[in-house]
Amino acid sequence: MKALSILALAMIPAETVEQIHQTAVIEEVIGDYVELKKQGGSYRGLSPFTNEKTPSFYVVPSKGIFKCFSSGKGGSLLTFLMEYEKVSYPEALRILARRYNIEIVEKERTSEEIEAETIRESLGAITAWAQKWFSDQLQTETGKAIGLSYFKSRGFDENTLEKFKVGYCPEGWDVFTKAAIEAGYDPDRLAQTGLCKRKNDGGDLYDFFHGRIMFPIRDVTGRVIGFGGRTLKTEKKIAKYFNSPESPLYDKSKSLYGIHLAKPHISKEDMCLIVEGYTDVMAMHQSGVENVVASSGTALTPGQIALIRRFTKNVTVLFDGDAAGMRASLRGIDLLLEEGMKVKVVTFPDGDDPDSYSKKVSSTKLQKFVKEDAQDFLAFKADLLSVEAGDDPIKRAEMVQSLVDTISCIPDPIQQSVYVQTVAARLNLQEGLLVSEVAKKVARKAAKTKVGGRNVQAPQYEEPPIPLAPIYNAEPARTNRQERRILEDNLVRLLLEHGESMVTVEVEADEEEKTQHLDVTFAELLLHRVEEFGLNMEDESSRYIISQYAESIGNGELPSTESFFSGTTEDVQQKAANMLVNRYSLSENWEHKHHIFSTKEEDVLEQALSASTNRILLHDTLKTIDAVLEAMEEQGITSEEVNRLLTEKMELDKKVGKLSADLNIIILPK
Repeated sequence: MKALSILALAMIPAETVEQIHQTAVIEEVIGDYVELKKQGGSYRGLSPFTNEKTPSFYVVPSKGIFKCFSSGKGGSLLTFLMEYEKVSYPEALRILARRYNIEIVEKERTSEEIEAETIRESLGAITAWAQKWFSDQLQTETGKAIGLSYFKSRGFDENTLEKFKVGYCPEGWDVFTKAAIEAGYDPDRLAQTGLCKRKNDGGDLYDFFHGRIMFPIRDVTGRVIGFGGRTLKTEKKIAKYFNSPESPLYDKSKSLYGIHLAKPHISKEDMCLIVEGYTDVMAMHQSGVENVVASSGTALTPGQIALIRRFTKNVTVLFDGDAAGMRASLRGIDLLLEEGMKVKVVTFPDGDDPDSYSKKVSSTKLQKFVKEDAQDFLAFKADLLSVEAGDDPIKRAEMVQSLVDTISCIPDPIQQSVYVQTVAARLNLQEGLLVSEVAKKVARKAAKTKVGGRNVQAPQYEEPPIPLAPIYNAEPARTNRQERRILEDNLVRLLLEHGESMVTVEVEADEEEKTQHLDVTFAELLLHRVEEFGLNMEDESSRYIISQYAESIGNGELPSTESFFSGTTEDVQQKAANMLVNRYSLSENWEHKHHIFSTKEEDVLEQALSASTNRILLHDTLKTIDAVLEAMEEQGITSEEVNRLLTEKMELDKKVGKLSADLNIIILPK
């Protein structure tokens, strides 16, 4: 959990957190987002994270968890809110508190924290009021004649205007300022929001956005944090757009227009569309494309990219038909690649932008165009620069250097290698040349790494850090063994599903009786077997879950299901959800209708445990045999060492034979 989240959490008293946990009903809250239908002891619906047609999203109230088989997501109610709303743990708690009218009285904070929060709340109140005031002005006689008529001329309907809460700031130097002060807002706070400015001598306030149509800018939760204002005048000396200046509330470099509306659609589509302007976003929404945001006319920043990464790693940039505008945006795309994003590009016919093109075609055609005409960014950039360079050798050299700069931004060396091969083939260049240039660029970037506040020269590579050979000809592994993680998962599933079940085990005989029987929890039996066989879990989340059981049993209890979904890592929560939610179950009709009585796992827990542990032991034994065979092939090995290894392999083969017989499977000899 990030430090900021921990700090925020510390401000919510533990008793309030407990009250929220006790009050919230998982099926009620998730039912606000997903249409759920009861199915036995659980609820089922369509995934809110993907575009599935068949429901694979489950809520299990008895365990307090959800599981989405379509996306793989799962966890507690708070996990759901954090995933869907893309908020922190404390923010998710506050969402639940508001829903159930639970008052959060925060713990005592420092005077500086209180002052900073007071300022942000004050600025937030002003911008929220201003948004409503600007929207109301759009309905006045002057607002309709100037502002509303502009939006109508651009083809925007009433629903879209209401959805984006656009408005109008009247002409006149202090119309808004006077209205805000009359409403009781402090002049100094008005100046801090940037909605008002003071004259050069520090005197009276005036309206910063006077005579402009207004686009409210909201944060990821939907709170108004700033504005964009567009003039309707044609004088060239007047800036077409103004944005709110930086403030404790508004950081332009970390804000994206439309993100509050786009976030669920970005998550569901696993794709973020990026356009340039406010009206582009509005037009796309009106045409049914809602996973779209705008960078507000500036090149993308690391903060904006980090915001997108909360929802997806896939980005499609929608360019206007203007080539000059495309070139100006290329640097921002390099930043996307540096952050590990997968980038595609869509270009509209010459003279069109997302706004104008969406007005010319149907919603279906627009959506199809955006999906089907998207091309990989490197291919797009290579084609764009190649056309501009023509046969001019100097321009072509500049083109190659620009492509090298972009490829070197990609953090994955395998991806780098693939792009080198693709670009070289596309432009008929020598692949080795590109490899060498990219390697130099990567090395120079590494050389700028700072250690202890000073620049340190990075080591020079003798060979380029990019694979030259095709990546598909790797020698196959010696054995094709089942992944150990899958085997561990089955053991953990048994523990989570049946840990509380009671089983009867035989213990060592005493002098009076041949055998003794003892009733223990299945969790105790499983942990005993893990210790007896010396089974170590390779997966960190598996190790954590088993350690929690061991610790709780040592204290005379078993861990609750909820304990794996609070204060744990995302991997632990996902694993616990995967293990605890069964997508398929045996129909009761087999027994009630057909009188066919199938064996259930809970009736044969000891056999299930033995099979699970034996499979792990078999996997580890086969892996050891592989290591022995590799050791025997080493050069310079002595005859004594060969004999020792052969003896070891014979013992391992016997162990494999016994385990295979117990599992009733056949292992082909090597």
